[in-house]
Amino acid sequence: MHEMDLLGVHVEMPANAPMIVLRERGGAGKTVPIFIGAPEATAIALALDGVETPRPMTHDLIRDLLEMFAADVERVVITELHDKTFYAELRMVRDGEPLVASCRPSDAVAIAVRVGAPIYVSDQVLNDAGVRDGDNSDDAEPEEVVEEFKEFLDTISPDDFGD
Repeated sequence: MHEMDLLGVHVEMPANAPMIVLRERGGAGKTVPIFIGAPEATAIALALDGVETPRPMTHDLIRDLLEMFAADVERVVITELHDKTFYAELRMVRDGEPLVASCRPSDAVAIAVRVGAPIYVSDQVLNDAGVRDGDNSDDAEPEEVVEEFKEFLDTISPDDFGD
């Protein structure tokens, strides 16, 4: 298992497809791009920027419920990659007992950002989806990634997410 840094949310052009970009801490320095939905991308970017929404978004609600039930998120793990679909788990502890919940990587990362939990990927995911730094000329610096996503955010409004 490899601890990762969340570089941010990137919008892949020309498809305008949002993705999160994770980079391995230390080691070989591989990155793992994971395509996600626009609402989840927005939720992650808002949390990274520390934006408080007028009403709790879904991931804020989950964070609040975890707190109410005294469950701590120890880590998020991107566990598998099958047929271009990533799988993840929230690994939590409550009253000293481990709890594991299967979830989408985008939801896991959105929660991890809100609670300050570390993000990991399995050896299999890193081997199958990891790109060694420098192998992809499209890799952007974190500041560029954030700037691209801010441009994406300028095109949407809170009304896009309903009540």
